Amino acid sequence: MARTFNKTLLLAICSVLLAMVTIQSGASLAKQLFPLIGPDGTTALRLGFSAMVLWLVFRPWRALPVGRDWQAIIIYGLCLGGMNILFYLAIARIPLGIGVALEFTGPLAIALLASRRKRDLFWVACAIAGILLLLPDMRGADALDPVGVILALAAGACWAGYILFGKKTGSQASGGITVALGMTVAALVLVPLGAVTQGMALLSWQVLPLGLLVGVLSSAIPYSLEMVALRHMTSQNFSVFMSMEPAIAALAGFLILAELLTLWQWLAILLVITASLGSSLTAGRAEKAPPVISEH
Repeated sequence: MARTFNKTLLLAICSVLLAMVTIQSGASLAKQLFPLIGPDGTTALRLGFSAMVLWLVFRPWRALPVGRDWQAIIIYGLCLGGMNILFYLAIARIPLGIGVALEFTGPLAIALLASRRKRDLFWVACAIAGILLLLPDMRGADALDPVGVILALAAGACWAGYILFGKKTGSQASGGITVALGMTVAALVLVPLGAVTQGMALLSWQVLPLGLLVGVLSSAIPYSLEMVALRHMTSQNFSVFMSMEPAIAALAGFLILAELLTLWQWLAILLVITASLGSSLTAGRAEKAPPVISEH
């Protein structure tokens, strides 16, 4: 029994780690599309391609929600779409690593509200300290664009909704089907917006291959992996473990966008990794999340 639970927890942890690596790699690639089709056009391609891939892989028409189950799916999809476009609009104005750090206020709020033990608050405090070290001096010459900051914080609010409603919808069907339906809702709202603002530029062969790659790396793969993780850990543990996201973003920015890391950023990475490892080590004693009922 304990061995089975340990394997389940390990699967959840590996899923979150791989999801973070792919989504931040995709974000770094997406930022290179901004000069060509803007954040709205990039979001449209990302969501459109992601929805198509997920429908082909998970075939959600086999187990469509009924009645009021659609309400949670729609809200989940709107949160997912809002998180995507607000984050892209934010990192068009502020650096990638900083945008992720600000966006993470949403999951951190969930972790704080769900805390019941002092040790959990310690891990959250480590994550907060790391995120604060990632933020530049707002009073300096390199002060952040205030609009970008607001957009990143709004993306964080959508991220919180994505976690909470992803947990709720995950109990209705398999994780893959839930993500496919949520991604479809987001695409139905934001793909037309991108088509109106960017027009035929979205169909250029210069951007289509990169758009497909961004869709797979930034949405199709990571959101499916996150649904797997949400099936086997509590919302609190998921949120605190995701504190590695700013560190992964900083590393992706270094490898793909050649963004250098300062000593303070390395210290921040150490703090957020400490928070993540601490959360994973104590997850076995936390309240177990309700399992998703799979049709397979």
